[in-house]
Amino acid sequence: MSSETAPTIQFDYDRSTIDDDTLISLYKRMLKPRLIEEKMLILLRQGKISKWFSGIGQEAISVGVTSVLDKEEYILPMHRNLGVFTTRDIPLYRLFSQWQGKANGFTKGRDRSFHFGTQEFKIVGMISHLGPQFGVADGIALANKLKNNKQVCAVFTGEGGTSEGDIHEALNVASVWQLPVLFCIENNGYGLSTPTNEQYNCENLADRGKGYGMEAHIIEGNNILEVYTKVKELAEDIRENPRPVLLEFKTFRMRGHEEASGTKYVPQELMDEWAAKDPLENFAEFLRNENILTEKENIEFKEDIIAEINENLDLAFSEEIITSTKTNELHDLFENFDYKEVKKNSNKEEIRLVDAISQGLKQSMQRHDNLVIMGQDIAEYGGVFKITDGFVEEFGKDRVRNTPICESAIISASMGLSINGFKSVMEMQFGDFATSGFNPIVNYLAKSHYRWNQKADVVIRMPCGAGVGAGPFHSQTNEAWFTHTPGLKVVYPAFPYDAKGLLATAIEDPNPILFFEHKALYRSIRQEVPTDYYTLPLGKASLLKEGADITIVTYGAGVHWALETLDEMPKVSADLIDLRTLSPLDTETIFASVKKTNKVIILQEDSMFGGLASDISALISENCFEHLDAPIKRVASMETPVPFAANLEKQYLPKERFKEELGSLVAY
Repeated sequence: MSSETAPTIQFDYDRSTIDDDTLISLYKRMLKPRLIEEKMLILLRQGKISKWFSGIGQEAISVGVTSVLDKEEYILPMHRNLGVFTTRDIPLYRLFSQWQGKANGFTKGRDRSFHFGTQEFKIVGMISHLGPQFGVADGIALANKLKNNKQVCAVFTGEGGTSEGDIHEALNVASVWQLPVLFCIENNGYGLSTPTNEQYNCENLADRGKGYGMEAHIIEGNNILEVYTKVKELAEDIRENPRPVLLEFKTFRMRGHEEASGTKYVPQELMDEWAAKDPLENFAEFLRNENILTEKENIEFKEDIIAEINENLDLAFSEEIITSTKTNELHDLFENFDYKEVKKNSNKEEIRLVDAISQGLKQSMQRHDNLVIMGQDIAEYGGVFKITDGFVEEFGKDRVRNTPICESAIISASMGLSINGFKSVMEMQFGDFATSGFNPIVNYLAKSHYRWNQKADVVIRMPCGAGVGAGPFHSQTNEAWFTHTPGLKVVYPAFPYDAKGLLATAIEDPNPILFFEHKALYRSIRQEVPTDYYTLPLGKASLLKEGADITIVTYGAGVHWALETLDEMPKVSADLIDLRTLSPLDTETIFASVKKTNKVIILQEDSMFGGLASDISALISENCFEHLDAPIKRVASMETPVPFAANLEKQYLPKERFKEELGSLVAY
């Protein structure tokens, strides 16, 4: 290129500590995603890929950050971070297959674009909800810190994503726990079409670091050498002195949020200003001026990369369209769990439900060195229900961790722990508060194995239920929210013996499990329980009573209401089924009983519409219709929030109505 046509270099490139080979390597690493993107935009117009989120003009950030991380250090990229994937040397045909929804991709056609992860390359992809990504990075970094492996973790988001509450929660947790994370914000100028002045009201996003008590830096995101040298310096220091660092990369999105969006909302002068700051063109000109890159070499680099792109595209295009049987789809919903019974010992003691849960949790902590418990007030205080009382003294605060009041970030951190080799139990202080962490439960924990074969080895304990005068926000039994979500398992014991054994199995199981514990039963129900560690299988109901007149299906507090009612109605001969596990559901036991008794009543504490009883009723109708001698009856709580006053709460709950409905159905 002649000096007359050479562009004016926009950046001050300081290469004082960088050798020529590294400079060329950084250039080629930026060139590769640029050429891939240019090809993808052509394929998009040809209808050969379905969607594209362009990172053109932002390659320096992805390449610079990834280049200074070790291969075994996790990195969590977003839509516009193609340079992360290429710098980690993922074979291009696999990326191209991913974008076409084919089997050689990373999600078996179940998710698109960059919504995937790969343990092989230590990359954890995004979900569309953006925010949980920072919390997952917290969990990965916590695992690194517990291992003391001197590794750093890097996670990306855009300036728009920083408006999400999950981001704030995760930054706070990282600061409180001093986690070794590089929080990378690509300040793109626009979140889809919303400019930064409508996203936040501080001068720089890095200024927020002060509020979190966190070191923060502003980096020119289009200057590859500034990115490389600054992040390299920080990463090396963080490995020795673990702490989170907030990085704001000033850059710009030169194309639409995705291609269909366009950029008409962006003033042309702004586009021109940032076009002049193109990270690839500026760096190429710098290398030419330094006599490090010749035009001939540049052409050769491009030809080699284009040949690699075309060769790998041919491989991807020649791959057959993905097919899958229904069995494979259902099989991949969960990580395989080969349940092995640990038999109970003969020594028993009579303990309460709350004691059985505590005992089971403690023995699991003793059994699994990689098990971490997290929750509000669970350490020295022992939790609001004292289930973890004394745990800190035995296991230490690294494994029994008080958390800030930020359910969403802690659930996401649990996912990060699982990605990095740990088990976790999170205590939701009250099951009602799961709403504050609903997104990562149903969109991250539940979907990760199905999407990219990543287990979520997480148990969330859910103290729940009415009958203790706790009112609308501490009394819900909200299991139906989660039985509705494929990819989650839901356990709901009614007795101390079941609670201890099922909790042990839930922790053994490498899949996400919601473990419901009824607060009214904590200290009111006692039972003889084996003193040692033992397990019970998930998905197997308990037949508590056998009879000929009617089948009663229930769980949780409903089991005890049914037992009391049957004591008051000695002439009723009933099969009483305690489900114990709601997902997976033991339909075999239910159907066998209904076919025997020919009548069925389903009792739940949850309100009626949309509850589990509705689905059980439908399953019975579909599978046992010809055996029924009466309509299926459901009994549930009133269609209101849970009231506080004792007389209103008693009216709300279905216990009294159950007795009346049971009598009517038996006499039908």
